[in-house]
Amino acid sequence: MKYVLVTGGVVSGLGKGVTASSIGLLLKACGLRVTSIKIDPYLNTDAGTMSPFEHGEVFVLDDGGEVDLDLGNYERFLDIKLTRDNNITTGKIYQSVLEKERRGDYLGKTVQVVPHITDAIQEWIERVAFIPVDGKEGPADVCVIELGGTIGDIESMPFIEALGQFSYHVGPGNFCLIHVSLVPVLNVVGEQKTKPTQHSVRGLRGLGLTPNILACRSTKALEDNVKAKLSQFCHVAAENILTLYDVPNIWHIPLLLRDQKAHEAILKGLNLLGVAREPDLQEWTARTRVYDILHEPVRIAMVGKYTGLSDSYLSVLKALLHASVACRRKLVVEWVAAGDLEDVTAKEAPDVYKNAWDLLKGSDGVLVPGGFGDRGVQGKILAAKYARENKVPFLGICLGMQIAVIEFARSALGLHDANSTEFDPETSHPCVIFMPEGSKTHMGGTMRLGSRRTYFKVPNCKSAKLYSNASFVDERHRHRYEVNPNMVPQFENAGLSFVGRDETGQRMEIIELPSHPYFVGTQFHPEFKSRPGKPSALFLGLIAAASGQLDAVLQNYGHENKLLPNGISNGKPSVKTYQNGNAIKSSNGSLNGVYSNGNGNGVHH
Repeated sequence: MKYVLVTGGVVSGLGKGVTASSIGLLLKACGLRVTSIKIDPYLNTDAGTMSPFEHGEVFVLDDGGEVDLDLGNYERFLDIKLTRDNNITTGKIYQSVLEKERRGDYLGKTVQVVPHITDAIQEWIERVAFIPVDGKEGPADVCVIELGGTIGDIESMPFIEALGQFSYHVGPGNFCLIHVSLVPVLNVVGEQKTKPTQHSVRGLRGLGLTPNILACRSTKALEDNVKAKLSQFCHVAAENILTLYDVPNIWHIPLLLRDQKAHEAILKGLNLLGVAREPDLQEWTARTRVYDILHEPVRIAMVGKYTGLSDSYLSVLKALLHASVACRRKLVVEWVAAGDLEDVTAKEAPDVYKNAWDLLKGSDGVLVPGGFGDRGVQGKILAAKYARENKVPFLGICLGMQIAVIEFARSALGLHDANSTEFDPETSHPCVIFMPEGSKTHMGGTMRLGSRRTYFKVPNCKSAKLYSNASFVDERHRHRYEVNPNMVPQFENAGLSFVGRDETGQRMEIIELPSHPYFVGTQFHPEFKSRPGKPSALFLGLIAAASGQLDAVLQNYGHENKLLPNGISNGKPSVKTYQNGNAIKSSNGSLNGVYSNGNGNGVHH
């Protein structure tokens, strides 16, 4: 097993995750099998209880692991399925060591950070690196490890010490360290400054780690004299100093690395030059070009709680982008804070209220993502009502589906106090109830989590067609509340169809309004399994409906392997793009460069 370690210096948020994913993709393009590990030095055992404001979205894995959003980047870029153990946190390490100590495994020794914690870290890395994640037998060839945080942080010290020992333990030719650093440009002088990187590398070397490759983040490509200076002061060969300058979307990063021969430097450091082939990124390049030239917009109103922070909905944005590229449309996300649609805002801030409703009414489709807590719920209900009554394409995910059910109960069934017991425990018409699997007292790890199977009960529904007429699908869940099965007959009599359910038929998974062009809600989170080459079926449905292509997509999905008018093949939701009349097969990756209305931020790293 060969290891590539990616560390970061100077400031956090440089894009280590995207760099690590791109390196993995580049090595995969050279014919190697790749797995990855993310180390987060915080004390939480997982990301499940952290606010999206603090740390971005919580990414959910097949095994129910609630992990850092960087693992989402790895899954999308490398098209792999990771496990909860691929995310190491200080909390997990200390927990495992303390459990051993209580069992008496250390035979009365004084348990210390060195060697006990550092040994536990090394053992964890070696164990997880050998777990296959690409669906094939046997371990991968290379494991890419990303160390979160910045060199010099107190909390990451045990990990750096452990990784220093680890590099010695696996030996030369099996370990390659890539340090991502910042080379700022001072506006006054306009020159690229190397001092922050020099200090960062000096700190790293002082801790027992020597970088093989420097990846420098900057607004523009590094000048030759700057490279020479960095090489001299950081003891890194000039050809091993890479520039990661700002690009329009992160699909360009693997191409940027390839053009600077990053793969050769890594393969040389890992003694793999004779084993690997030249990187084949033809499909990737073609899709990146297609994405760059999209110009016809599709506007999706994202009605949520954390609209100021696009990282809070990262996977949803990626899934929208994957589907938009498949439908050859330029995605424009209109961020609508749910609370701004409510009557209270109309009184307190009429301008904000009008602006929110103008954005909603100007959109081609409405998406209500998942969430917890009762803030903005009324606004989300109003958005669902608007989409339902005005035949605007709608997708509700998790809480978004529950909102649509509550709105339907109030409007179509006339149950004006219908609610979820999450928001009103005393409601006389509980359409959404607490799910018996969970615990009300412990926040972490008590939900219905991870991959679960959904069976289609209505064979001819839109959702089943979008999933290539499958009889069931496996999707990822993260919730505590569900639609009340006792009220389902009432809903169905009034025209709301529960087309997807679990194997017992008691848990409602997918809703549809047959009388509406595209009104779909899901209890699961389809965004977590979306890939650029294979967009999520229900996001594809939303974008196709919002851009007037849904009929073409649905008609052709019933026929075997027929190519759709917009270039979507119906074998599996995968994208074929055409350039100069030649079909180009699709590949996997992650998209960026969301165009935003300025209420939130476009996605950037």
